[in-house]
Amino acid sequence: MRSPILDYLDAIIAQTAHVVSGAPADYIPELASADPDRVAVAICTVNGTVYASGDADDLFSIQSMSKPFAYALAIEDRGIDDILDRVGVEPSGEAFNELSLDPETGRPRNPMINAGAIAVHALVDDREAPAVDRLLGLFSDLTQRPIEVDEGLAASELATGDRNLGLAYLLHASGRLARDPASSVEGYVRQCSASVTVRDLALMAATLANGGVQPNTDKKLFSRRTTRHLLSVMASCGMYDAAGDWLTSVGIPAKSGVAGGIIGVLPGQVGVAVFSPRLDQHGNSARGVVMMEKLSEDLGLHLMEPGRPSRSSLRETRKEVVEGEPTTIYVLQGDMVLSSIEALVHELVENPPATDVVVFDMSRVDEVLPVARRTAAETATKMIDGGYRIIVVDPEETVPAFHDSRGRSVERWTSERLEAALLSQG
Repeated sequence: MRSPILDYLDAIIAQTAHVVSGAPADYIPELASADPDRVAVAICTVNGTVYASGDADDLFSIQSMSKPFAYALAIEDRGIDDILDRVGVEPSGEAFNELSLDPETGRPRNPMINAGAIAVHALVDDREAPAVDRLLGLFSDLTQRPIEVDEGLAASELATGDRNLGLAYLLHASGRLARDPASSVEGYVRQCSASVTVRDLALMAATLANGGVQPNTDKKLFSRRTTRHLLSVMASCGMYDAAGDWLTSVGIPAKSGVAGGIIGVLPGQVGVAVFSPRLDQHGNSARGVVMMEKLSEDLGLHLMEPGRPSRSSLRETRKEVVEGEPTTIYVLQGDMVLSSIEALVHELVENPPATDVVVFDMSRVDEVLPVARRTAAETATKMIDGGYRIIVVDPEETVPAFHDSRGRSVERWTSERLEAALLSQG
């Protein structure tokens, strides 16, 4: 059985095909020549499961989406107080490459604009290894595969990087740059030229959603305090001069990159990533923003959306005999949100029930968000199509009626009927 979550991501791509506004970044030759029609979307749960659709294995440069991770590494090296003394956390309200320094202190406004990111790169400890190598090692730990620099892109970006070099010299003149300007800019550009896929980005974002712990390896890459601080800065500064619109419409900490990627983080639940090279006037992916808006609305991702997330809705699985038939019973609990329903679907896909009769006991479920309703219905439909007899115990009728392609539907039982059927076999 194919996961309904993949079907949903396919639909996101289809539903945003009309968004063709904007153009690839034209100030870096290598980016200007990118295929504008490439598109991909991926989500990764805090359990480490990645779902992706579109050009999900295509490589592109991480660009400014590297900034949050470099910032977190610098904090781990030096501590939050030291970094805050050198780089602010206030939204600049300006474009990513503005000559933006605090007029009184000379500090960069925040670490998500270029001035702040160059200063942060220079603060990454390089005593044991060059900062770029340490960052590539971090990216590799985050994605579980070797991450390398696109040398052609790095050369192209350095050849047109006078503005970044100017920022570095301003920082140096104000005493806010820990290394010489030329090497700081070269290292920063190489950091931004790391090649990633949308799958990689979703897994990187999921590590932040998981409190700084890589969900598959359980390797602690950032402390919880660092992660909380970083996500706060991403929420207020990550989308540049569109940060306010983003926080109200999408409502999750995020970071964009001028190659066309955007990452988003819903703490405790998922990391999300999209990719489409055409940029809007803010330097953010035009189609990517629309995809993220749809994901947020459909999946209930907005931070201000009330709810009590849980890692899994599956309380227990057991084998019983119901009305003389071997039966698999899945007992569900708590709130069914994106992360919890995904855990159930993943279990059904990876370990299909061994019996023809399957019961989903939802008598302990408190609330079902729209994404869980839809996913549950699509999953049950696929299972009926696959020959299963599905029984749902849903006292609150939180899941809508559904049927398969031939009109066969689930059976709705009460808790009392299920209990009586089990007792009759006792």
